[in-house]
Amino acid sequence: MSVSEMFAALQGALGQDQDIREEIRKVVQALEQTAREILTLLQGVHQGPGFQHIPKKCQKAREHFGTVRTQMESLKTKFPADQYYRFHEHWRFVLQRLVFLAAFVVYLESETLVTREAVAEILGIEADRERGFHLDIEDYLSGVLTLASELARLAVNSVTAGDYSRPLRISTFINELDSGFRLLNLKNDSLRKRYDGLKYDVKKIEEVVYDLSIRGLNKEATVGAGGEK
Repeated sequence: MSVSEMFAALQGALGQDQDIREEIRKVVQALEQTAREILTLLQGVHQGPGFQHIPKKCQKAREHFGTVRTQMESLKTKFPADQYYRFHEHWRFVLQRLVFLAAFVVYLESETLVTREAVAEILGIEADRERGFHLDIEDYLSGVLTLASELARLAVNSVTAGDYSRPLRISTFINELDSGFRLLNLKNDSLRKRYDGLKYDVKKIEEVVYDLSIRGLNKEATVGAGGEK
């Protein structure tokens, strides 16, 4: 094979790779649009009347996740199944965002932390890497850390809306989350930096709870926290 023939073959391989990446980008753009729609919907809970409509907003968000599952099915067909990590960077960010949104919905519904397996099911992908397109552990953890920041914001807005028990429950949840992350030996630099931000979320929520305490509102919140969520 001549040098020109070798480079012609290389150009063919490069062209094929670029075509795959372009097809992936198209689907990822659609996923990003759906993620923005879900985020816009859920942001309504931060507004005063939004707390009254949490069940409806969560139900509507789950309907949008039906679209996400369809888009994920399309994404799976755009690249060879054994080359997940070769193209992973294209969908890593939007996947982490979708993990956060799924985790936020589950928290609003039950005030519990969604499992990686449950998120994978919501998104229509696998939890086990051996079974194909899957939810990477680090992507799951990144999404959970974004949830912590969102809950810190929710704690502040809960007080504004007159819901004094919710910040106490959020504080308990975030402290448990922080304890869980402390058990991990994080080697990923990006994930470690994201985790470093968790301590600021913890501090922010502690300040909210402390403010409720000195104003005597935590007693009222404890009384009213029996069954209301």
